Amino acid sequence: MIEFRNVSKVYNNGTEALHNINLKVEKGEFVFIVGASGAGKSTLLKAVLGEVKHSGNLAYVDAKGERTGNPLIGYVPQHLNFDITMPITVLDLFNVCLSNEPTWLNVSKNIKTKVSELLIKVKAEHLINRKLGALSGGELQRVLLALALQPVPDLLLLDEPVSGIDKNGLDLFYNIVSDLRMKHDLSIILVSHDFNLVSKYADRVILLNKTIVANDSPQVVFAS
Repeated sequence: MIEFRNVSKVYNNGTEALHNINLKVEKGEFVFIVGASGAGKSTLLKAVLGEVKHSGNLAYVDAKGERTGNPLIGYVPQHLNFDITMPITVLDLFNVCLSNEPTWLNVSKNIKTKVSELLIKVKAEHLINRKLGALSGGELQRVLLALALQPVPDLLLLDEPVSGIDKNGLDLFYNIVSDLRMKHDLSIILVSHDFNLVSKYADRVILLNKTIVANDSPQVVFAS
């Protein structure tokens, strides 16, 4: 379990991004965070990743209720900024991340096998030799999701991972994430504006506006 204890963030210019966040996310729980632009959704995820300094505490607790060290965290950003003209393939990307070998060297058979296994999990095995710049938005996000699963994390953070993707891509992505949650008992925090899909998949919805406005089932939050 991850527990936010009085987490706040005030930037140097005095702008308050988060105020007194108190929240628990249980193991295996699928929690969606919704809210307007500037509500602090991405800032909250960055606090978990350690990219944003904050006041208050983040505590990680095991099944026995005992505090543990930091969990293994997987992260899928909203966008991946890269030069789309680069002649780098999906396999090249994984090779760099998994083996730390230069992309111009031959990829080992073991790495190819591992990459294939990861891509199969997100129904993207056919993309292994595709250039990154030739991927659609939905395809790229599935590739990044596969990368976030190596190794399988304790906590998976998804920051609007399907922004701008068509409906078929949305349904596929959410189905894959839901299946992964069930298979690996993942705790997942996902920032989203797709309210219909949130209602379908979420265990719980957090409505954020720098502080927690609502924290309940999708039916209760969206009826308010």
